[in-house]
Amino acid sequence: MQGQAPRPRGLPPPDPASLAHSERVAAHLRDEMARAGGSLSFAEFMQLALYAPGLGYYTAGSAKLGPGGDFVTAPEISPVFGRVLARQAAQVLAGLPSRQVLELGAGSGALAVQVLEALAEHDLAPERYAILEVSADLRERQEALIRRERPADLGRVEWLPALPPGFKGVVLANEVADALPVERFRRTPAGVMQGRVRAAGDGFAWCEDAAPPFLAAAVRHIEEDLGRPLPEGYVSEVATALPGWIAELAASLAEGFVFLFDYGVSRREYYAPDRDGGWLRCHFRHRAHEDPLVLPGIQDITAWVDFTAVAEAASAAGLDIAGYVTQAHFLLHGGLESELARASTMSTAARLELSRQVKMLTLPGEMGEHVKCMGLRRGDVALPEAFAAADRAHVL
Repeated sequence: MQGQAPRPRGLPPPDPASLAHSERVAAHLRDEMARAGGSLSFAEFMQLALYAPGLGYYTAGSAKLGPGGDFVTAPEISPVFGRVLARQAAQVLAGLPSRQVLELGAGSGALAVQVLEALAEHDLAPERYAILEVSADLRERQEALIRRERPADLGRVEWLPALPPGFKGVVLANEVADALPVERFRRTPAGVMQGRVRAAGDGFAWCEDAAPPFLAAAVRHIEEDLGRPLPEGYVSEVATALPGWIAELAASLAEGFVFLFDYGVSRREYYAPDRDGGWLRCHFRHRAHEDPLVLPGIQDITAWVDFTAVAEAASAAGLDIAGYVTQAHFLLHGGLESELARASTMSTAARLELSRQVKMLTLPGEMGEHVKCMGLRRGDVALPEAFAAADRAHVL
């Protein structure tokens, strides 16, 4: 992890306003590096690039999702995703004394609209639909979409600054965990090295130092669980913030069910010998690449999720692992067929478009196998039918 990487080929040039914003973010990062003695850990770099107040990718005002942004998530691809998820959430809400939904990181607001509409059709309109959103810009976009598409529901929607205490209901987290900052590391015969970032001319470059105790311990835990040391020179990442995030979520949930969707794999897959290089992914104008050091503040940076780590953290926090399935399995066993039956009244063109959308959500080469859903629960709540068959939690 040494040296300055060339800018990935094939990326479109940023427009002048975006480039100017990225330069402001880069200047802020260089200032922070100088204050820290010359470099930042990659986790610190990622945190600032994504969440620095008023500057980071998720806290500034650029479009992020949809055709005019950098990527799309399942709710933007097709409303059937949210409608199937609502079917499963309804099975939980029907057995709870109060009907509350909490969505973490609501993105464009599309999922909220889809779930509100579908729950109303099931006569289970939530008493409260709470959204925890760190981006003021995204909150404005979410409110505008809900006001336009579900104006009658706007009064039941509430934006929260933090997780609510004693929450009872359903929690939705679609592609949230993959945006947690991760530590980059390299295994050497002498020990674990921490991936760090330094200024290099107008850009940034990798450097490294001996891993601090918390990172060395995290890598040691991975190796102990795998039953083997990682190969010499092996480079990957670990989401050291993940256990704390799950613990905070568990502390908030008094009774209910968490639907957690994300790109991810089991630990054995994550740290397989042939995965040297890790699972970092960046998105800019719908181009995916693997260089997180370019375009600071105007590109998304993510890392696939180690779902074994999610399960460990959830169990440690007192949550039950209700199930672990692929997104394709969740949709196919959660009511997709019933949703598609509604297409019989559509035009031929609309049915073809819906078919294209469903393929993106379910095919193995698209999102179907790459995205997983983990169900977590606390209390005597119903098990949604999407988890009732072919649970894969045994692979974690």
